[in-house]
Amino acid sequence: MTTVAAPALPGDAQPPDGLADVLFTTSPAGIMLLRPVYAADGPAIVDLAWVRLNEAAQRMLNLPEQPTASFLTLFPAASEVGVFQFYRDAFLSGRVERRQNLYQEDQLDGYYDLVAQRSGDVLAVHFTDGNDQPRTAVEEALRASQAREKAARAEAEVQRQRFYDMLMQLPAHVAVHEGPDQVFTLVNPAYQRLFPTRAFAGLPVREALPELAGPGGILDVLDGVYRMGESFHGTEVELWVDFTATGRPEQVYLNAVFLPLRDAQGRIDGVLDFSVDVTEQVRARQHVQQLNQELESRVQERTREAEAARAEAEEQRNRLLRLFSQAPAHINLFQGPNHVWTLVHPRTQELLPDRQLLGLPRRQAVPELPEEQNEPFDRVYRTGQPEHVVESSRRLDRFHTGELHEEFFDITFQPKFNAAGQVEGVMSFAVDVTERVRARRQADALQADMLAAAQRQAQEREALFRILAETPAAVALLRGPEHRFEYVNAAYQQLFPERQLTGKSVAEALPETREAGFLTELDRVYQTGETFFGLELPMRVQPEDGRPVQQVYYTFTYQAYRENDEIAGISIFAFDVTDQVQARQQRALQEQQLQEFFEQAPVAIALLRGPEYIVEIANPLVAQLWGRTPAEVLGRPVFEALPEIRDQGFKELLDGVRSSGEAFVAEGIAAQLRRGDTYETVYLNFVYQPLRDADGTVTGVGAVATDVTAQVQDRKRVQHLNEQLQAANHELSHSNHQLTRTNVDLDNFIYTASHDLKAPISNIEGLLYLLQEELPAAVTQDPEIGPTLARMLEAVERFKRTIGHLTEVSRLQKEHAAEATLVNLAAVVEDVRRDLQPQLEAAGAKFTVDVLALPPIHFSEKNLRSIVYNLVSNAVKYRHPDRTPHVDVRAHVRPDHTVLEVHDNGLGLDEKHVPRLFTMFQRFHDHVEGTGIGLYMINRMVENAGGRIEVHSQLGAGTTFYVFLPHATNPAGHQFPSYIPS
Repeated sequence: MTTVAAPALPGDAQPPDGLADVLFTTSPAGIMLLRPVYAADGPAIVDLAWVRLNEAAQRMLNLPEQPTASFLTLFPAASEVGVFQFYRDAFLSGRVERRQNLYQEDQLDGYYDLVAQRSGDVLAVHFTDGNDQPRTAVEEALRASQAREKAARAEAEVQRQRFYDMLMQLPAHVAVHEGPDQVFTLVNPAYQRLFPTRAFAGLPVREALPELAGPGGILDVLDGVYRMGESFHGTEVELWVDFTATGRPEQVYLNAVFLPLRDAQGRIDGVLDFSVDVTEQVRARQHVQQLNQELESRVQERTREAEAARAEAEEQRNRLLRLFSQAPAHINLFQGPNHVWTLVHPRTQELLPDRQLLGLPRRQAVPELPEEQNEPFDRVYRTGQPEHVVESSRRLDRFHTGELHEEFFDITFQPKFNAAGQVEGVMSFAVDVTERVRARRQADALQADMLAAAQRQAQEREALFRILAETPAAVALLRGPEHRFEYVNAAYQQLFPERQLTGKSVAEALPETREAGFLTELDRVYQTGETFFGLELPMRVQPEDGRPVQQVYYTFTYQAYRENDEIAGISIFAFDVTDQVQARQQRALQEQQLQEFFEQAPVAIALLRGPEYIVEIANPLVAQLWGRTPAEVLGRPVFEALPEIRDQGFKELLDGVRSSGEAFVAEGIAAQLRRGDTYETVYLNFVYQPLRDADGTVTGVGAVATDVTAQVQDRKRVQHLNEQLQAANHELSHSNHQLTRTNVDLDNFIYTASHDLKAPISNIEGLLYLLQEELPAAVTQDPEIGPTLARMLEAVERFKRTIGHLTEVSRLQKEHAAEATLVNLAAVVEDVRRDLQPQLEAAGAKFTVDVLALPPIHFSEKNLRSIVYNLVSNAVKYRHPDRTPHVDVRAHVRPDHTVLEVHDNGLGLDEKHVPRLFTMFQRFHDHVEGTGIGLYMINRMVENAGGRIEVHSQLGAGTTFYVFLPHATNPAGHQFPSYIPS
């Protein structure tokens, strides 16, 4: 900001000559003459310029007579502790202003009495340094209080920096969004590497990641976490993200946790975004599933291998049951609305050793539990939404003695769905936290004892401070039962700088004290004479200038004082402890958030400190992976807690990370871990990350691991399946080769037979026509000879058509990709209608067409005409003799096909004949002529083009043919038909 010093007026730079100059020079108190510095764009005072300092001030401040640097340049902490604001307000008011201040910043350490008043455009400040006088007990107490406050702030900063360093060093993706717009304020390197070309700092999440927007998407989930204050845990969340800002989103799967962040007052001010990329694992599993499906279709006849697969599945189930029984938590399954126990965890049975639980409703099995503890089961079963309760108390009659034992659990209630997606039961996952609750209660009791001791000490000191008129602590005297202010010292007045206190009652001057309950305590002290001590008690203060209500904290005493052996009033000794209370709250909040972060992370995380790798933090997933409870590993060297991994090479890896300071990343590493009395081989993806202190020294190692045993085993099974698939493909290739040779031989036979038979049948036909011409008319008109010759000519004609159809079949066998163009289906149907118009009129048929609004079809026009012609002519040919024929031709578009429908109300077919309808030379009605090859040919045309034909028929009612014509793709990858106006 550009600043402008106030202009110097004549005579203002130096004090006047004479007596005033002598007093200025010889005064034992420090005297400073300051001139305000204004902002260039307004009347605001932004700094102070030095005019002159007397010798006492030069000595106390270790400055020359007229320093060249500004006041805030030399004393930047003056704004933070309120000294600069005091000088500015004194200059603006023009009144004599006083202030007492303990200043321990900017290389100063003293208790200063300040008096300031404006003279012209110069501010005169008189001050004395308390270091020249012996320190009072009150000053020592205030110094100790401020020292504790600084220590608390420093500890909070260390905790914050440690938390920040941990987030920045984690290999997982971590970001912090603040405010309702979810503005990025922190992005760790792993998160930034996902988007190498993007900048996040200061951007709202919807602006930084616009491709994730959409109803019900991940950004709406983030908004819900910020709005509702409930964390979100997502497993294998599918996202389409444009990582490189090229406009080509990529599919990614994440295990994600979104945690609400709160300020010292508990208000939500941001969201912690923590995620781990599991895309490769998901794709590997999907690939395994695809291969399993392909293999199942090929090896469905191999019964022995199916039995082996079932045996493997049974072994997997047994392994899961063993893991279930060894789990450190109580995992139980309940079926139906009555919550019947269908699976009882061994730890639960140990908790209730003489109970019959399996097969009983929960209310019947554990009747001593109150009804409200059954309500979460009812809600989860009814809504299908999981619930989580922390440190829930359970009073159980463990041994049927009538004595209830109190136990505490962290419990998750999870709905259990059937194959149709309906809730069929509830799974409860409970962790026994009884020892943790009891330990915290003991700690709370110890803290209460310490506070009581502190109260006694404060009460003993109170008698020494209650009448110190000049004490820097806040002191006030109240008189009478109405508690009217008789005296307040400067420190007490400074607590309420804008209030008139003296002469008014507490209720009049400080009405907010009534809501806080302080007036009740004053009445009690006045009536009983018993001293009241308040430690860090909260009070809401409403400033006079209209600023928002402030939450402040005070430590104070109310002490009755007597006159003539009767209580005359109450003395108050108080000091503001708001800063240290807020610092402690902030530190506790950060510690809680750090603990929640590790406990709820979707990966196994452990922190190992020092050369012995002491387990400092172990979240539930890493304890589960190690097969131990957190209590068994925390505070112990990792190789003492897990002796079985000592000689498996992990210590050498950790030593290498500590010595080199570089992270180590491993994928699919095998480890032998103890599970009860046995050892199990697990495969891990893990990262060893060096952890550094403020000086950059490696002090430990952070371990982040994921159990990929199932993926590794699946990969091995995939390799085995691939080997089987290759063998099957080799066998299939050999079969295809034999089939190709057979088809070639068959095509050659059909071609040779049709070619060689054409000449003899033509000769027979010629001889029959010659015979008709040569025979006398009387013979040809004979009732037996004439019809016989006609039938012989009809037989020859059918033979010629059969040979032609065989030739056409041979051509179809070879033609798998007839030349296709964009064909207007409506035009083809209309062309067929005109060709069949005589037959339609002769049969009196009603012909309906509804295909006009369809886009063009990518198909062979000649083949499409043959299909329509054959189906429509058959509908007329096989009409029912007792009703008017109806032939309906319709079509509609599906995502992958255009479906042509031909409906008739003709003779229909028996259901048992439908499977053989498209077989060559197959006929089911002999009263009309035909070869039984037409439907076979059009079926081959459709199948060669990648489509299919479906038939729905009912004997005596009619038939419907559905022809599925596929949408081919063009070289650009777009599907036909394209919607081009016809």
